[in-house]
Amino acid sequence: MVEKTFTQAELAQYDGTNGKQAYVAVDGVVYDVTDVKPWAGGKHHGHTAGHDVSEEITHAPHKKSVLEKLTAVGKYTG
Repeated sequence: MVEKTFTQAELAQYDGTNGKQAYVAVDGVVYDVTDVKPWAGGKHHGHTAGHDVSEEITHAPHKKSVLEKLTAVGKYTG
């Protein structure tokens, strides 16, 4: 994993809008969801990229199983 560290403000810049990359944080790890179709435009089932979705993912049908398919791009410090 790349050793980049993201603060809340830095992560918020990766919201997937206007051609920007889309990143989400889960349990202190930042993942790139830019090329994940369900995250097109930085939105997925009412959630937006650029945020910590650790709590929300626990309620998703897929839970954290999808994380193994994503590229980790750094650590999230909040």
